[in-house]
Amino acid sequence: MKVQTGLDVFLPNARRYAKRSIALIANQTSVSSSLEYSWHTFIRSGLCLKRIFSPEHGLFGTEQDQVPVRDQPSMGPETLSLYGDSAHTLRPLDAMLEGIDTVVFDIQDVGSRYYTYVNTMAMFMERLAGRDIEFIVLDRPNPLGGLAVEGPGLKPGFESFVGVFHLPVRHGLTAGELALWYRDRHRLDVNLTVMRMMGWRRSMLFPETGLPWVPPSPNMPTPDTALVYPGMCLLEGTTLSEGRGSTTPFQLCGAPFIRPEEYARLLNEQEVPGVYFRPTHFKPTFNKFAGRNTGGVYLHVTDPKAFLPFLAGVAVVWAARKLYGGPCAFPHAVYEFNSTHPAFDLLAGNEEIRVMIESGKGLSAIASSWSPDEKEFGTGKASYHQYD
Repeated sequence: MKVQTGLDVFLPNARRYAKRSIALIANQTSVSSSLEYSWHTFIRSGLCLKRIFSPEHGLFGTEQDQVPVRDQPSMGPETLSLYGDSAHTLRPLDAMLEGIDTVVFDIQDVGSRYYTYVNTMAMFMERLAGRDIEFIVLDRPNPLGGLAVEGPGLKPGFESFVGVFHLPVRHGLTAGELALWYRDRHRLDVNLTVMRMMGWRRSMLFPETGLPWVPPSPNMPTPDTALVYPGMCLLEGTTLSEGRGSTTPFQLCGAPFIRPEEYARLLNEQEVPGVYFRPTHFKPTFNKFAGRNTGGVYLHVTDPKAFLPFLAGVAVVWAARKLYGGPCAFPHAVYEFNSTHPAFDLLAGNEEIRVMIESGKGLSAIASSWSPDEKEFGTGKASYHQYD
């Protein structure tokens, strides 16, 4: 039986909201089981949809990462961007909330702390605190399942648009569960409703849900991409290519200075669970090393349930640094409107992992550094579970 998303559960009872003035936070993943966009279903159901808010990448995922979203197609209701050219654009202005008594969030997340859609959700909740506005999350599956927890938590002082939730990188919660967690942790006075899915089990990876995959962003083409993303996104904070500009971003990585055979050999010697690193070459069409022959590896996930994506991502950086030294570096520049720390540290949520890589620590010693965070969060997260 196919999972019913929060949107599919919401629609049969949508008329109870017929007298509400609604704003919708959405993008192209906001579809019903019949692949109809949520804004169309709202209007067809007789709801007063006054405003649509779009996250990073825009309503239809037309913009690359860190590109301001400006011009967007008109869907009828006013469409406003929550991703512009400064950090001030990430939260709605008071004027954007005028005349609204209900805000609905309906976007497919990918299960990683740094993926910005749920961060937009959390920041929107902050703006609603103390207001007489109901916030409804139409829940959707975590593509990585709801059981595994992996990676370090977010250290105080490392908050950014890719670090809003103080929890491990792979958290094993749905968007609705994250909203409940965020409300409680930050003691937000928000009238929050989570419209739960039907048929979703915590053991499910996305292919088991029976739902169609709509790419949430330009470089998230398949559920396989989401599976490796919790670790491979770290490469955005390095001089290594994370595969942008190829047809398999995040599953592919490398740099012109990498010799694929020796690189893959060292990685496979680490015996990272559930993955095989295949040596390869690629030529990105944009982003890092555009138009240049690039040596690297392709990640073949051989056992999705056993796979540790964050460890795999750290291993990829660790091996490149061990073999090639300085060319594998950690640039310190503006990243997602933040320059307080190197981008790698903002993503990792601390500076310790980078420092250990740079100082030549062994991979197992580095991996042990985040196990206390995994255990602490894994013990308490069940109190926010909405599904068995």
